[in-house]
Amino acid sequence: MNFDQSGRNLTQQLVHTLGMDIVQGKYTQQQGLPSEAELCEQYNISRSATREAVKMLTAKGLISSRPRQGIRIEPRDQWNLFDAEVLQWILQGTPTLEMLRDFLQLRIAVEPEAAALAAEHQAPEKIALIEQALERMKAAESGLDDALEADIAFHLSILVASGNPFYLQLRSFINTALRVSIRYTNRIAGVETASYKTHKKVYDAIVKGNAQAARRASRDLQAEALELIKDELQAETA
Repeated sequence: MNFDQSGRNLTQQLVHTLGMDIVQGKYTQQQGLPSEAELCEQYNISRSATREAVKMLTAKGLISSRPRQGIRIEPRDQWNLFDAEVLQWILQGTPTLEMLRDFLQLRIAVEPEAAALAAEHQAPEKIALIEQALERMKAAESGLDDALEADIAFHLSILVASGNPFYLQLRSFINTALRVSIRYTNRIAGVETASYKTHKKVYDAIVKGNAQAARRASRDLQAEALELIKDELQAETA
């Protein structure tokens, strides 16, 4: 294994390769991973680099490694889905409707409260970032900006404007997942870009310092997307 154009070193490349294989089902819980010695030979990588890759995958909750038990694949509910790399590996495959639903359920629990906090916090320089993202969304409706990037920037800037460091820690996770969920919900809705007007309702409430209105407008955004996914799930089982 050699350096690739991603800039990852040998250990990181092995983590990426094995992580992708695990989340996409190449290795099962019953089968487990090959031993460290076998991985060294298979990928032509040193024992120390292999051992470090195993430690990193263990920290992500994907595997466990114990003496005389080999390297086992952990159940999916043990995986650290808040690890942006784990989430990216899952989403690079074919994300299920159930996973998209679960992600939207998390957003509806977090983003409305972040919007309410942003309205209460009233940090002008951070609210300006929300405005800039909103203007990008408006430009995207005319094809003058990237619709996906503008939409993501809007939602992430609200987390920043909340002033809550715990919400701030969710930026990488939400950024990664939004790249899939926004495309998917826009496709279901039959639109190419998110609605500038509905997002502006959130911004207007934040600017006015109306926490209740900001919470409600943000919740309406998430609820609409969630209903689209639920309808698709029902159609699949009908």
